[in-house]
Amino acid sequence: MPATLEPPGHAREMPFEEHLCSGVMNVELRHLRALAAIGDEGTITGAAAVLRVGQPALSRTLEQLESRLGVRLVDRTTRSLALTEAGERLYERARGILGQVDDALTEAASGVGPLRVGFAWAALGARTVPLLRGWREAHPGTPLRALRCDDPEAALRRGEIDAALLRTAPEPDAALRVRPLYRERRVVAVPEDDPLARRSAARLEEFADRPVVLCATAASTNGLWPPGERRPRTFEVANVDEWLTVIATGDAVGVTAEATAHSHPHPGVRYLPLPDAPPVTVSLAWPRVPSHPATPVFLAHLRDLAAEADAGAD
Repeated sequence: MPATLEPPGHAREMPFEEHLCSGVMNVELRHLRALAAIGDEGTITGAAAVLRVGQPALSRTLEQLESRLGVRLVDRTTRSLALTEAGERLYERARGILGQVDDALTEAASGVGPLRVGFAWAALGARTVPLLRGWREAHPGTPLRALRCDDPEAALRRGEIDAALLRTAPEPDAALRVRPLYRERRVVAVPEDDPLARRSAARLEEFADRPVVLCATAASTNGLWPPGERRPRTFEVANVDEWLTVIATGDAVGVTAEATAHSHPHPGVRYLPLPDAPPVTVSLAWPRVPSHPATPVFLAHLRDLAAEADAGAD
């Protein structure tokens, strides 16, 4: 069967993944930095200002990247700009690659930097201080920085941190490794003047007819009320401070992990155990190719800490 001829000057558009595996592209760091800045800022104007280049030069760099990949990465109109599906995928990878390059250059110039560990709002609760002190004593040459992030998983994928403590499982993919550390009890947060506040514990069914407030950065209510059962009305707030305020003023109750009670005591909020609620799994996530050489040692340190705490609880 004769081969189909393409019109002169027409190149077959290869799928994005095929281009990535073709080995014939000449993509440079400046291309990735351009896409990362555009994704961060959402406009060519803002990205150009961050990179300190002119808008025409940045547009040419983006067009060159798209030409070398053979796919459109950004949809542009006179009024809006948005990353395409391929652009989103490359943007996430580019942030991680650029972070690793910057870290490598910093290490070459001044030695290994601190191990950056992100968390949403409660770190490890009562285990946090023993973790930090134990690490400092055992590894004085490797500082550990605990960083509060609105979305630790996203920060990890962007290369802003080296590892993340998570209480919700990330979407399975080849970019991250995830290891469970221990399980943590759930508690309910109620206003201090609530009739339940005088109790020593509560049950999930007692909140089926009450509003439950969720925090966008650390929701831990997935699967608590199965389909078919009475479910409470839920609404979302942006951060832990708003979450606590809504509960303290009596507008809702909140379900969370017990580390929150340790890390965020509030004079207007009482935390009660929820013995009928399933526990939360606390995990550590990090890039499949670690961005910091101390990551495996840190995982072992966490596991030892969790084992000691479990032994003490027994």
